Amino acid sequence: MRAVLETRRKAAVVRVEELEAELERVRAALAEAEEVLRHRVIGLEQYLEALAEADAPAVVAGGSSQKKPVGPRRAVPHRQDAAGTEVLSVDYQALMAAALEAGAGGLGARRAAVVLGWDSASASRVEGARARLKRLVERGWLVEEKPGRFTLPAPEQAGAGRPDGGS
Repeated sequence: MRAVLETRRKAAVVRVEELEAELERVRAALAEAEEVLRHRVIGLEQYLEALAEADAPAVVAGGSSQKKPVGPRRAVPHRQDAAGTEVLSVDYQALMAAALEAGAGGLGARRAAVVLGWDSASASRVEGARARLKRLVERGWLVEEKPGRFTLPAPEQAGAGRPDGGS
């Protein structure tokens, strides 16, 4: 009986080792796939943004538009060109509300992923959220005073060049 139990134990040990090796292969493949996905998400966002900019109407000497705008509008307009956050898409409005709620502590990318309804445990989703936050910084909607912490600009920065002081 002892020999039978010992044989079964050895077989179980071998099976566990095989499964652990397979698990490591799957984890490595998953990490690689998430990295590819992250790059493709960022690439697609950049492509759509460039497409929107290319489709912007050209202004001719008379001051009128040469053609009607076609295709998607710019995902995030520059802050000085906008009356308020209502010009942003729903996702970007949610990020702005979360940054307001976060206050001086700032909004991080992981929390932004949660706000967007994404899996915050997924590295590619967190990076996608970070890319959106960075885009808001580039366009003047947010500032990144501390690395990885995104906050609303000071009132004098937000309303620069606008008689109504922003908002």
